[in-house]
Amino acid sequence: MKDWEQNIRRVVPYTPGEQPNKPKMIKLNTNENPYPPAPGVAEALHSMDADRLRLYPDPTAGSLVAAIAADQGLSPEQVFVGVGSDDVLAMCFLTFFNSDKPILFPDITYSFYDVWADVFRIPYETQPLDENFDIVPGDYYRENGGVIFPNPNAPTGVECPQADIEDILCHNRDVIVIVDEAYVDFGAKSALSLLEKYDNLIVVQTFSKSRSLAGMRIGYAMASPELIRYLNDVKYSFNSYTMDQTALAAGVASLADRPYFEETTRWIIATRERTKEKLRALGFSFRDSRSNFIFASHERCPARELFEALRASDIYVRYFDKPRIDNYLRITVGTDEEMEVLIAFLEKYLAS
Repeated sequence: MKDWEQNIRRVVPYTPGEQPNKPKMIKLNTNENPYPPAPGVAEALHSMDADRLRLYPDPTAGSLVAAIAADQGLSPEQVFVGVGSDDVLAMCFLTFFNSDKPILFPDITYSFYDVWADVFRIPYETQPLDENFDIVPGDYYRENGGVIFPNPNAPTGVECPQADIEDILCHNRDVIVIVDEAYVDFGAKSALSLLEKYDNLIVVQTFSKSRSLAGMRIGYAMASPELIRYLNDVKYSFNSYTMDQTALAAGVASLADRPYFEETTRWIIATRERTKEKLRALGFSFRDSRSNFIFASHERCPARELFEALRASDIYVRYFDKPRIDNYLRITVGTDEEMEVLIAFLEKYLAS
């Protein structure tokens, strides 16, 4: 080892889903929305004055913050925005998880959490989901440096009941509790209504899934004005200009068209429910997903075998080679036509 290598921070990085680019492929591996953004988004981008790009964007992201606050029934002082929910969550880790006690999160969850903990030198311990992939609130009663979990969980799609979320909050009043709601718009109940009661709660959401703007990287946190001030202090000490001009314009335009947002989420939910029925008929089992994906295991055929067979036919789903979930596939809900291609392939493959 070279001398300078001793001072390098080494971490095992997060592994994102594969991003193939092939004609006629069926891409169901990264939980992207199969429908385009609201029509007003394209209009906003086309009407942008390119000359403005020579200027720095508003460091407060004021237009977007105000639009999110109005949409969620909050004050602008309760909203923080960042470059996708990953950026927002990383800022939350950096800002709020500074105890020598371990933060707690599920053993089966979004795999960026342990990466951030390692990068920022935050001690952590994972709490096992039960045999049905449910969070056990009692596991979070112990002394800790903070709590974070997705709802619905990823990659399982399982919703944590509101009563269980409040139970965890009640037993953790002395630390920050973050509920990561990247998939909440597909049928789950948000913890947003608990903000007034719990000043240690942060709710994080994203435009990447239900608003079809994964390519724009827009995420946001909602919390008490005090917690938002702390987040902004860290943001301005790290990078004042996180949101670019195009992202701000696209985000505001997206929020202006709630009917389109509600319509496309209804389409995805309906397609998900039809796909569940067809997968059950083929011998798959899964929990009742409240996300835009289904986390399924087949009664006879190993998940890795199915994953490789699908991939060879340019149908991409997600496989996690990890303990407890290495016999499951995470299948993003696409259009009806895409899901029909998937089901037709599975029917033929499993019958052979």
